[in-house]
Amino acid sequence: MKTIDDLDVAGRRVFVRADLNVPLSGETITDDGRIRAVAPTIAKLAQSGAKVIVASHLGRPKGAPDPQYSLAPVARRLAELLGRDVAFATDTVGESARATTADLADGQVALLENLRFNAGETSKDDAERGAFADALAALADLYVGDGFGAVHRKHASVYDLPARLPHAAGQLIATEVGVLKRLTEEVSRPYAVVLGGSKVSDKIGVIENLLDKADRILIGGGMVFTFLKAKGYEVGSSLLQEDQIPVVQEYLERAEKAGVEFVLPVDVAVSGSFPDVKTGAPVADFEVVPADAMPEGKLGLDIGPESGRLFAAKLADAATVFWNGPMGVFEHPAFAEGTKAVAQGLLDSPAFTVVGGGDSAAAVRTLGFDETKFGHISTGGGASLEYLEGKTLPGLAALED
Repeated sequence: MKTIDDLDVAGRRVFVRADLNVPLSGETITDDGRIRAVAPTIAKLAQSGAKVIVASHLGRPKGAPDPQYSLAPVARRLAELLGRDVAFATDTVGESARATTADLADGQVALLENLRFNAGETSKDDAERGAFADALAALADLYVGDGFGAVHRKHASVYDLPARLPHAAGQLIATEVGVLKRLTEEVSRPYAVVLGGSKVSDKIGVIENLLDKADRILIGGGMVFTFLKAKGYEVGSSLLQEDQIPVVQEYLERAEKAGVEFVLPVDVAVSGSFPDVKTGAPVADFEVVPADAMPEGKLGLDIGPESGRLFAAKLADAATVFWNGPMGVFEHPAFAEGTKAVAQGLLDSPAFTVVGGGDSAAAVRTLGFDETKFGHISTGGGASLEYLEGKTLPGLAALED
């Protein structure tokens, strides 16, 4: 896979596929981590004399313009981070995009409007997707893939466009792939994996592939209640995927035979209802109960304090740690302690620590941790998981020569 150091970019129009899919509250960006992650690639290209054309998706518009998903606020924040003007095209391949990109001088940067405002971006029809890729290719001379959070998608700007232009990986993708190889091919042991989030089904593939790679797997979040149920415990009204119980039981048996340690919570924070995460209002019936003695009608919303200490202890001697998924409803103060304990456990461990994007990365920032203290915070939770599952990622395959 070539990198931008292998391209002669001076005076040339360089299309950068970034992942600028950031959370917005109105026009306010609430987490600019993904913009900051790709800014070094854009800056380097601009400093090398390229005419930089940046493109990304944001949210899930229905293949047509939708003001709530406009990238205009992102253009303003990108300009602040780069310390230079960023021209904004109000469409993807239309008159504004053509005029904006044609007017770029060497070292200047433009951002196109949301790629998903064009149905061809996400189309499952090869011809429709290809036609959109052709229109994008007409805007540029070179392609740089640096939107790691989108490389698991077979979309026009991710998969089809690189085939139409000389291409290379940006600095962010090169870093992300290097980190993932350290988690799959060049692993320092002990290797601990922490998995959370709501559904077991979202993590089945990665558990399957890591059973012969990890030394211990720690389970929290909503998915843990399927594990607890598989062990015969009462889980009250907690999130439960009953159809996954046989799969979980099989994994627990296989892990025991392979000497892989599954670590489950020993206590759980519960309530009778889901908390109000918008206001953070106190939870009147909050309590901590043993994981094997959950009351009927109660909802498990976080791992308990004893579990937090147990998980931290299981990370203390690790050499490599991968974490994907919060331990509870971290958006509410009453149920953030388990996620805090895991994050602090990563910081206290001497291990090479990787936070696998998505809600885990959001939790690190929301809960006030210094993200520079972690070994790596991925910009793509879904992409990271699919890589760890052993899947071929279309956007990475397209960058190979």
